[in-house]
Amino acid sequence: MDSQDSTARPFRVIVVGGGIAGLVASNCLQRAGIDHVVLEKRAEIAPAEGASISLYSNSARILHQIGCLEAVESVGAPANRVKFRLPDGTIISDVGLFEHLKENHGNSGVIIERRRLMQILYDNLPTKSLVRTGCSVKGLRLVEDGIEAVLADGTVEIGDMVIGCDGVHSSVRSMMWDYSNKTTPLVALQRRKRCASMKANWKVLLLTGPAMPEIGHHVFTFVTFRLKEPVIWPRRMFYTAQDAEQLAETVASYPVCESLLFGELWRKRERASLVNVEEGVLDKWHFGRIVLAGDAAHKVTFHMGFGGNSSIGSIATLCNQLKKEIKSHNESSLSPSTLERLFESYQTKRHARMKMNPDLGYSTKLLARWIFPRLPERYLSDQFSKIIKREPKLEYIGMGSFPRGQLTWEDEATTGNSKDEDLE
Repeated sequence: MDSQDSTARPFRVIVVGGGIAGLVASNCLQRAGIDHVVLEKRAEIAPAEGASISLYSNSARILHQIGCLEAVESVGAPANRVKFRLPDGTIISDVGLFEHLKENHGNSGVIIERRRLMQILYDNLPTKSLVRTGCSVKGLRLVEDGIEAVLADGTVEIGDMVIGCDGVHSSVRSMMWDYSNKTTPLVALQRRKRCASMKANWKVLLLTGPAMPEIGHHVFTFVTFRLKEPVIWPRRMFYTAQDAEQLAETVASYPVCESLLFGELWRKRERASLVNVEEGVLDKWHFGRIVLAGDAAHKVTFHMGFGGNSSIGSIATLCNQLKKEIKSHNESSLSPSTLERLFESYQTKRHARMKMNPDLGYSTKLLARWIFPRLPERYLSDQFSKIIKREPKLEYIGMGSFPRGQLTWEDEATTGNSKDEDLE
């Protein structure tokens, strides 16, 4: 695309990364009437990667607003109960976590294969041509009236801002710091050092498999192993299929349920991989016309299932503020100072919430073995609800027929006593 005078075009967003965060962003931006392009380096929209994702009630609310919750629920598995077992398979706790979440929020959530969710999000787009695959961004150039993304083939996309939705190993984040270093080198160095908090303490063996009679539906399995030492950004580790095979053999005799061993799941797997699981919340998510979202800014482990849900919430928050700002200015462009204020407000709202998300880390085994079995039936779901009820919806789309639960969403609460005082 040739560079254009910013006064001759509408406000335009460049989204780098076409994963879950990027595809949700396109759905939200299109419904906000904001021009944009999504640049995904992979050749496919929904590659056969990853396993499953748990979508809680807060994400279900947003998917309902953009019109694809029904499609997601039709191919996903309804979430029900959570069981904790000893190494010999004995159940020590069996709680109706998702049943109680449905009572609290009107929707229990759903578990769905990651690539199926991505395909649904893409199919749901009113204009699919705004998402471009095979587009690797090699550089960002801040220009007088906007920002340019330079692709591997030399093509240039121009816009007013960039959203980095390109994951925990974000190239946009690195480019952002490179520009920050040119203007405030000491500050940029400090930010890079603080990014060392983005680290991996765990590696996970994940697999997908066909429906099993003992389980009754498609199988998604995650087996976590503690790393001997933390792997700190920017260091990365890559594992081979042989590494995964050897690790799977060490837990092959572990029971998954009363009549099924992990080794049986492994032998019938459709695909599997071994990856590190990073975690960390950065203290600076933006610079100039660049802002980060999703795992590029805040990454949590999958133990409690808040990672993808948090990314969806952050995208909704950012799109809400963009829509409001563009409408209030009634202009085709937003000034750098306006974007700076908008980005800072977005980070302020999301940063504190991301710090609230429970990451059990090294205490997972202790809690599962000794604490959770002794807690009241509703304790875990009510703790989840404290987080879920504070998550945003899209402010510029109505809720329609989305069911209501016993608790009041924070963004719908009125003055006076709410229904959920018992959770405070």
